[in-house]
Parts: sequence; structure tokens; C-alpha cells
Amino acid sequence: MRTTATNRKLRTLLTGIRSGALIPRPEFQRRLVWSNRHKVAFIGTVLDAYPFPEIYIAAGHVDSETGEGTEMLVDGQQRITTLYQYFHASSELKLPAEIPPYSNLSEDAKMAFLEYDVVVRDLGPMGIPEIKEIFTRINSTNYALNAMEIQNARFEGDFKKFGETLAENPFFERHRVFSAADIRRMHDLRFVLTLVVTILSTYFNRDDELDAYLARFNDEFSERERVTQELTCVFAYVDSLDFDLRSRVWRKPDLFSTLVELHRVLVKGTRVPEAEAVAPELKKFFARVESINESDEADSELLAYYKASIQATNDRSSRITRGAIIQRVIREASGGQLTVL
Repeated sequence: MRTTATNRKLRTLLTGIRSGALIPRPEFQRRLVWSNRHKVAFIGTVLDAYPFPEIYIAAGHVDSETGEGTEMLVDGQQRITTLYQYFHASSELKLPAEIPPYSNLSEDAKMAFLEYDVVVRDLGPMGIPEIKEIFTRINSTNYALNAMEIQNARFEGDFKKFGETLAENPFFERHRVFSAADIRRMHDLRFVLTLVVTILSTYFNRDDELDAYLARFNDEFSERERVTQELTCVFAYVDSLDFDLRSRVWRKPDLFSTLVELHRVLVKGTRVPEAEAVAPELKKFFARVESINESDEADSELLAYYKASIQATNDRSSRITRGAIIQRVIREASGGQLTVL
């Protein structure tokens, strides 16, 4: 495949976005992850007339009658969107004193901004699968996308959409599980999809099984209703335990293991343990973990859990260790009469 690199004036790209002739294609891109500080630094780069890396554009729809067509911004959304926000004085952009608003620039500075040359690599007309593959390869470097963001570019089917809906469940917001940075980098989506795949199968290593499930259920996720009902039940049970907002349980590795093990108990168990019995034991357990001293070997199981919750937390072995210990705490709180099928 041959591609052509040319220069385009920044004003051409900005007016293209405004008119709809240039489509950012956000479904191919990561969520906008730049902090305000990064945006400001990038705007400074352009105002100082320094170059930035090339962007990639592909041909979109062309009207054979009018000759009018669109283009898709395959890679470079954050850069061009940031400059668009600056040009249009977007409220999403907070400028420090050293970066003047576009409207306050001198006429010469405005023209220099608009006439800034952007290196554009034109991919020409190609199908959506090819564009997705190129996007993945462009961003397969250490500085670029995380695994979930690359998967977001490759899959846009039913299982991923289910995960996006689940990540917006009020349970997570109510307990402040995901930060704004987590959401921008899709760590929330990764967390819930890993949770769902685990309860559908078993503990696995890191993100190893996500690709397989995203592909398997890309057309239809037939378990949507069942999994939703089961997790709704689990979330309600966790709420009934009434953990303090400062409890360790709300840390993502700890919450992940707690949700998986409570799902096993509530869905696959022979009876539902009384929340009044489970709550004090889990609270006491997480309080002990929080106060542990790594040099203290008095409780080897507690130390094992602590290490599995801070080191290689997404490794299968760490997930298994945490899960087994939490399961034991729940069983003992239930008087040892709990059986999981």
C-alpha cells in the first residue's frame, strides 16, 4: 500500500471539521485523554511554530453527483481537536496566563497559526477494516495506546457496548471507583469487561482473554440479560454491606476480587449468606490488610493477600490468591455452611 505525505494548512483542517468535511471518527480513536496541561503544551508548540508528528487521513464518502466528499481523521484526533478548541475558544480548554486566547493574538500571529503547515499522510480510499488495522499498527508503540484502547479501535460490537453500559452503572460512580483519568483511558471498560469474562469463565492472566471474548460476542452478546441481572444482584449486596467510602474494598484490585467471589456465592452458592454476618468480617479483613506491615510474618495469609493486591495485581496467580482468601472470609462469616456449586 502506497501513501502520500503532503502539507496542509491548519486552517483547512479546522474549517473541514467545522463544515463536516473532515470527520474525526472518534470510534476509531482513544477517548480524549490529554489533560489540560498537555493541551496547553501542545498549543504552545504550534504557536512557537515548532512541528509535530504527521496525522493520517483516509477518504470517506464521495457524492458522485456533486463531487463533494468527506475525509476521516484516522490518527491525530487529539492534536487537531485541541487546536480546534483553541481556535473556537472552547470552554473545555483552560488557558494559563502565558498562552493568550486566539482572539487576543496579533493579526500576524493569527495568520501564522492559520497558515501553520501540518504534515498529512493521505491513505486514500479504503475499507473500514483496513483503517482499523492501520490505526492499531500506528499506535502499537509504547507511548501510544493501552491494550483496551487498541481493542476499542478493533471491536465495536455487542460485547464492547455491553461493557460500556455496565461501566456507567451508578454503583461505580456512587463509590468513586473510577477516576476521570481512568475513564479517559478506558480503564473502566477494561475493569468491567475483565469482571464479566471472569464470571463467565475463571480467573485469567491480565488481558489475555479479552480479545477472544470481544471477537466471539462481537455480533451478539446473548448473555447480556443474565449477566446484567446477576451483577445487579451483586452490586445491591455490596451496597447492603455498607462499606465506608475510605475502605480498601474500593481499590480496584480488591473490589474486583470481592465482586467475583460474591458473584460465586450469590449466583452459584446453595444459599445467600446474611449481609449482617458477612459485613463485619469483610470490613475487619480489609482493615487488617490496610494496616499490615510487610515485615510482619505473623499472619502469612494476610501478607499473601496484601502482596497480591499491590504487586502484579492483574496476574492470574494474584487474582486467584486474593479470590481464595476473600472466599474463605465469606464462608467463615457464614458459619462454614456455604457451598458453591
